[in-house]
Amino acid sequence: MPFPVSLPPPILALAMQLRVRPEDIHESFIRGSGKGGQKINKTSSAVQLRHAATGIEVTVQKHREQSKNRISAYKLLIAKIEEHVRGKESARAKKIFKLRKQKQRRSKKAKEKMLTEKKRRGEIKEGRGGVSW
Repeated sequence: MPFPVSLPPPILALAMQLRVRPEDIHESFIRGSGKGGQKINKTSSAVQLRHAATGIEVTVQKHREQSKNRISAYKLLIAKIEEHVRGKESARAKKIFKLRKQKQRRSKKAKEKMLTEKKRRGEIKEGRGGVSW
């Protein structure tokens, strides 16, 4: 049985790998909260999905349209299921690890090594003779 919304091929492939079946997902439409006034208070545009096998639940209210929220909710649910099943090997976990690693400071030894290399390079450049006329 296919998913009730059209998902991009990479997301569908991931869902197949993780054996996520549409029958295991309970879908409900709820009223959103926050800014929007009467429109938000009267329409059920927020989407809530619950995966029965893992107990993972997501609620999405990013867009004004229910159809867009549905697609976003399915994408988010599949990503969370992947993170639950694969742990550190999931795409999201790898992305977070990479960002943390990039923001991390260099160790003292690595910084010293880099600075000595820079200084040596600077001395080489200084040693070059200037342009003579």
